[in-house]
Amino acid sequence: MSESEHRMMEILRILSEQEKPTGSKLIADELKNKGFNLGERAVRYHMQILDEKGYTERIGNSGRKITAHGREKLEKGIIYDQVDFIYSKFEEMIYLADFNYMTQKGKVVVNTSTIYNEESIDIIKKVIEHGLSVSPYVNLNHTGNDNKIEVTTLCGTTVDGVLLNEGIASQPQYGGLLKIEDNEPVGFTELISYKKTSVSPLEAFSAKGFTSVMDVIENGEGIIPANFRLIPGIGRQNAIDIINKLEKIGIGGIIAISEEGKNLLGVPVPEGMVGISVVGGITPFCAVQEENQDIEIKIAEEIKDFKTLSPIASRINPVLSQVKSTPPQNIAFLLSKTWNLIQQVDFDIEKRKGNIITNVSFMDKDKIDKALDIMEETYNDKPKFISPYYKLIEHPSNDSMIGLATICSLSIDGILIDNGIMSNPKYGGLLELTEPPLFIDLISYNGSTEDPHMIFLAKNMTSITNNNGHSKILASFKEIPYISREQSVHILDILNNIGFPIYKIGKPREVTYNAKANNYNFGIVTGSGLNSIAAIKEKGIAVKVKAIEKLLPFEKMDRL
Repeated sequence: MSESEHRMMEILRILSEQEKPTGSKLIADELKNKGFNLGERAVRYHMQILDEKGYTERIGNSGRKITAHGREKLEKGIIYDQVDFIYSKFEEMIYLADFNYMTQKGKVVVNTSTIYNEESIDIIKKVIEHGLSVSPYVNLNHTGNDNKIEVTTLCGTTVDGVLLNEGIASQPQYGGLLKIEDNEPVGFTELISYKKTSVSPLEAFSAKGFTSVMDVIENGEGIIPANFRLIPGIGRQNAIDIINKLEKIGIGGIIAISEEGKNLLGVPVPEGMVGISVVGGITPFCAVQEENQDIEIKIAEEIKDFKTLSPIASRINPVLSQVKSTPPQNIAFLLSKTWNLIQQVDFDIEKRKGNIITNVSFMDKDKIDKALDIMEETYNDKPKFISPYYKLIEHPSNDSMIGLATICSLSIDGILIDNGIMSNPKYGGLLELTEPPLFIDLISYNGSTEDPHMIFLAKNMTSITNNNGHSKILASFKEIPYISREQSVHILDILNNIGFPIYKIGKPREVTYNAKANNYNFGIVTGSGLNSIAAIKEKGIAVKVKAIEKLLPFEKMDRL
C-alpha cells in the first residue's frame, strides 16, 4: 500500500471519531500526532480524492464527514494494517485516560452496548453486584427509539491508564475466557493476543455459547471473559497500592496479580515482569445474552468523562475468591498444539495417497442426508472455493450423532513441508468475495488458542450460501520463503487440481487479498475445510463444529 493510501486511511479514521464535520486544520493536527507530516493544503488534496471515491462528503463550510461507504472502507480496507491498529488503539486509549483517583475526576475508557428492556438492566445490575465487572459506575441512556437503552460501562483499560499516569507501564497482552471452579479462578481456557488480530480479543469471544457468567453467580462454576496484562516487576507493590485505592472508590475488577516472573492462571509471565488479570468489561453484557435477552454487544472503546457515570449498585459482594490452587500448566497456543499434526502429514501428490489433517464436526444422524445435499449444492455453486472431499465418522459415544470430516487447510502446510518447503500458517481469516476478494478480518494462528475459523463460525460471520451481496467465506493465509516459490507453485497447482482449494498465490512483497507476508516471503490464500460446515450451519442444521481434529488417509475420503 502506498504512503498516500496510508494517509487517506488515517484521515478516514480521524473523521470516524468526530461527531461533527471536521476541517482540514484539525485533521492535519491529528495526522501530525500520528506521525504524518501533512499540511492543510495536502490534507485538502487527499480529502478531494476521498470525496470523489464517495468515502467523505463536504458539509458546507463546516468541513467534511465520513460517509457510510467510507466507514465500510475503513472497516474492511487495509486489514493487515488493522492487525496492528487494534493494539495501537488500546495504547491510545491508555494514554487518553487521565482519571485521577484522588479527585475522582478525568476521562475513563468505556464500552457501550444496546439493550431493549428492564429485565436486561436487572441482569446487568446482578452481575455488577456480584463483582463480575470493572465498576458499578454506568450510564443508562433511554433513547426513546424502539425501547433502546444504551448502557455504558467502565472498561478495564481505565486501570491501565491510571497505572501509566502513576509511571507504571501496563501492557495489554491477551483477552480470553477464564474458567471458574468452586468460585475460584483456576485458569484461562482460551486466549487471543492483542497484537495479532484485527478483532478485539474479547469481541471474538462475545458470541453466545462461549461464556457462562450466570452459572458462576448461581453455583460458582463457569466461564467469564477476562483480560491479561503485564507490568514491570519493580512496580508491583506500587501497582497493588494504586489498585487498592481504586477499589475503595468503585473501580476494580482485578482477579489476580502474580509474583514476579511467575505463571498466572496458565499464562506464562516473563522474568522481571508481573501478570495482572482483570475481568472483561463486557461480562455483564455476556450475561444478558446468556439469558436470551436481545442485546447488541459493542466493543468499541471510547473516552468519556467519569462524571457522566453513576453507580447502579450500592453494595458489591464479590462471587470470586482468591486464587489459591497450584497454577495450571501454561496454556498452549494453536500452532504449538498442531505442529505435531502438521508434521505427520505424508500425502503423496503423485499417488494421491497418505495422511492429511481433517476437521470432524458432529450432527444428528437424521440430518446427514440434507447436510450432504447442502455441501454438494454449495460446491456446485462455488467450486473454486469449496473442497468436494468429506468422510463420515462414527461418534465415539453417541449412536444418534455422526461426524462429518472435511480437509483442514493445515494439510497444505504439511504437504509443502513434506516436500522440503517451509510453510508457515500465519492467519485464519474471513474473506469477502469482492473483485478481487479481500480479507475483512484476520486472527493469527500463533496468537490464539482457538482456531480463528471457529470464532468466525461462532459469531455467524460467514455468508457462503447467501447470494445477495458479496459472500463471506473462511480462508487461511500462509507465508513461504520466496526462494522456493517456483517449486511451491508447481505443488500448489497439483493440489488445486486434486480439490484442495488454493485461492491465490502471491508474489514477494505483494499484498495478497489484503494480507501481507513478511519480507523475503510470499503469501498464499487457501480455503478452509469448515466452509462446507458453515454452509450447513447457515441452512439451520445444528452442528457441533470441530477444527484440526485428526489425521485421516486421503484415499479413504469420499467425493461429492
